[in-house]
Order: sequence, then C-alpha cells, then structure tokens
Amino acid sequence: MAPVKNIIFDLGGVLLNLGIAQTRDAFIKLGLKQIDDLFRIGHAHGFFRDYEVGAITDEEFVEKARRLCHPGTTGSEVIDAWNVMLLDFPAEHVQFLQLLKNKYRLFLFSNTNAIHLQAFQKSYREVYGSAMDDLFEKAYYSHLINHRKPDVAAFEFVIKDSNVNAAETLFIDDALVNVEGARLAGLQAHHLTGGKTILDLGL
Repeated sequence: MAPVKNIIFDLGGVLLNLGIAQTRDAFIKLGLKQIDDLFRIGHAHGFFRDYEVGAITDEEFVEKARRLCHPGTTGSEVIDAWNVMLLDFPAEHVQFLQLLKNKYRLFLFSNTNAIHLQAFQKSYREVYGSAMDDLFEKAYYSHLINHRKPDVAAFEFVIKDSNVNAAETLFIDDALVNVEGARLAGLQAHHLTGGKTILDLGL
C-alpha cells in the first residue's frame, strides 16, 4: 500500500457532529412518516437525493417535504427540522486538521445541500471566526459538483479535479457504503465507526 500523501474527509459524522435522530424525530412530528425511506446515514432517495446533487432548488425541496407533512406545516418548520441534525464542530477536530495541513494535502467531500451548507458554514464562522473551507485545500459539496457518494463517478471527479494520485490518498467516512465506493475508485479508505474519532486514526 502506497504511503498516504493526501486525505479526503467526509464532513457529517467525521468532522461535524450530527444528530440524524433529531431530524428524523422532527420530521415525524411534522407528519413526514416515511423519512427513513427518504433519508438516513449514507442514503438519500427520491427528492432528498435530487436535492443532494443539485437537481432541485431549495424552494422545490422545502415544498416537496412540506406536502408530505401535516396540513398547515410551514416552510420554516421544514427547514428547522432539516437543520436540527447539524450539531457542533469540535475544537479538537479543528486543531487536528490544522496540524495535519503541515503533513498532508487535505480535502473535504460531503454529501450535502444548499440549506445545510449555509447553516454549518455560518455556525462554524460564529464559533471560530474564519471560513470552514479554509481548513482544506478544496471542499467538494455534492449539490455543487452534481455528484454524490457512493457513486464511483463522484470520487473520480474529486480525484481528477484535485489532481491527486488515488493510491496515495486516504478517504475517511462514517458510512460504509461510501467507503466501499471510494475503494472502487482506487482510493485507500477508512470506515470511522465504533465511537472512534479522527483523533484515533494515528495520522
């Protein structure tokens, strides 16, 4: 196995703490009972997937979700339910990434969407006073590049655009399906699970 020179991080569940259950519960309270079929860790289906690859607008996503909720549900309530999963970006993760930048080329690749992007970038700036993307050489967001994990084409896009050698690049994600996709694209990949954090990787 080639020595690692580059690292591509997932965001939610790896760098940013997530509360998927909170969003699930919030949507169920609003009447969107089939949330587990539409969205869960490592998976997005229907209009949730369309939103993550930039195929529909914020307004279209909110309206499609609102129509599945109880009558009278507002767009603001949908957005609040959607964003409640976004928790904190631990200071020790920020400090660790800053140290890693001295040794590796760092990238971010996240399956996300415009509403979440705005929310977590705002919360990061409020806490740390800088842009979250500055932690990386480049950040790749699924809705902006029109590709999402675990599709091999998504990883191939990132590999080509970042000009890295896949064999010398480590991808880290908390969803096994994404780790498997990365390996199919020729990347080294690590499944972060079992309560482990990036501080446990031995980098």
